[in-house]
Parts: sequence; C-alpha cells; structure tokens
Amino acid sequence: MTAASVERIDGVRCTTGESPAWDAAAKAWYWVDIPAKRVWRLDAASKTRFWELPEMAGCVAPRARGGLIAGMETGMYDVDLFDNGTVATALLGKPADLGAGMRFNDGRTDRQGRFWSGTMFMDMSAAKDIGKLYRYDGHGLSQPLVSGLLTQNGLSWSPDGKTMYLSDSHPQSRLVWAFDYDVATGTPSNRRVFANLAEHVGRPDGAVVDADGCYWTCANDAGCLLRFTPSGKLDRRIDLPFAKPSMCTFGGADLRTMIVTSIVSGKPDDAEWGGSVVLLRPGVQGLADAACAF
Repeated sequence: MTAASVERIDGVRCTTGESPAWDAAAKAWYWVDIPAKRVWRLDAASKTRFWELPEMAGCVAPRARGGLIAGMETGMYDVDLFDNGTVATALLGKPADLGAGMRFNDGRTDRQGRFWSGTMFMDMSAAKDIGKLYRYDGHGLSQPLVSGLLTQNGLSWSPDGKTMYLSDSHPQSRLVWAFDYDVATGTPSNRRVFANLAEHVGRPDGAVVDADGCYWTCANDAGCLLRFTPSGKLDRRIDLPFAKPSMCTFGGADLRTMIVTSIVSGKPDDAEWGGSVVLLRPGVQGLADAACAF
C-alpha cells in the first residue's frame, strides 16, 4: 500500500466525473461530468472552465485536427468548444441498438488513433447485459466488437498496442479482460480474464496503462488505485481521499502526473472529497495517448 500526496483542482465538484484526457497540443486536461452535461478543461495556467453540452457525454478524447470526439447519449459526436462558451456538435455515428435508457460510457483511443467506446444501460440496478463495444476510425463506426457487457469500462492498450484491456465495472461482474490486438486492423481477439476484482477490492472502473506496461484501474467503492503488472499480478495500491474514483490518466509535460476523477457517493464520510478531481505523482511515467486521427 502506498500513500500519495494529491492536489485538489480548485472549484471543481462533479456528480459523476469521468474520462480525463490530456491534450498535449493544447497543454490542457479535459474531463466530463456526465449527468451535468458538462465538459471541463484545466489549462496550463491552472485555470478551469466548463462548457454545457446538449446531452450527456460518457467520454471524450482530443482529435488531431482540434476539438474533441465524444461518446454521448445518442451516438459518437465531433465536439468543438469555443471561447465564447458555445459548443458545436456533429454526429459521427449511431449504433442501431442504442435504445432508450442507454448511452456511451468509457472511451479511449488506441495507439493508432482509433477511438473506442462502449454502450451501457444507465439503470445499473436492472443489470441488463446489453452493452457493446465499438470502434470509430476512417471507415466510420464499426459493428459491435464485444457484446454482453453490463457496465463497459477500463479501456487501455499496452505500450506496443498489441494488448487491449477492457473491464466491466458492474457489481455482478468486476472483471478486467485482456485481448490480443491486431494493430493493423484494430481487431481484438483471444479474450481472457486479466484480473478479477472480487479477489481484491472495489469495482474496476476507468483505467490507464503506464510506460512499464502496468495497468492502473480505479477501484470504485474502495477509494484507491490498483496497479497490475502485465502478468496480472497486483503490485501496488494508492489510497485516495474519495470513495468512488472513476477514471485516471497520465499527462503533463513529463507524463508523470496522473489525474483522477471521482463520483459523489452520498456517504457522510465522503462528503468533503466525493466528486472532486485530483492530480498526483505516482512515481512512474505514463504514455501519451494518441489523439483521435479520424
């Protein structure tokens, strides 16, 4: 177990903070507050601001041409944020089975700049395993590549891009899988269990792989980060000041700063920190996520 000094980002409290992403070109962090329909930015001058979106976004990632790509309630969208506070969105693709009560959830780019995100049924108490995983690239939105998901989460890729990680954070699953990944076609195969958090603590929420190839997952409900080696061995735990960490990623000029979002738990002992967004230095270097190239 390791303690880490965390820096709280002032003036930010999210109901469901999610999908932090480092935009190296803009030298800025982005993340979303899902139910508030907001996308936040923290710039190099430590100034924060947010934009109101027309619908909930579960995830965002920077695009190489500028702006963001987002997985939202009704599809994947191109999102442009303007200094005057306005937002422009354009639909990139919508799955045929993205029905009422569903939305996109966790998302991330692979090493080649393809954007991946999965769908979920928002009422987790219903435990509907109708979530599916999709890829967006130069051919548009793919057909489902993985099906049968309750609460899709935990996307990340190994340093060489040849292993894809995916989790299901629903209480009835709590699994992280690894896949062989064809970097030329963006196709996952050979799905196998990488980590079962029922053997550890919490639920595997958003995640990121570091430069050593280790997989960091936010252990939701357990208030910590867990790092697994490429062989699936737990080798490190960092406790956090909130109960429900939701996603983490690396950024900053040296890629040694980690940002972690969180969710309001509603518990009295979590009232001070729940929903906050923090920065920390875990002592390892991250990898630069590719901007969405399509």
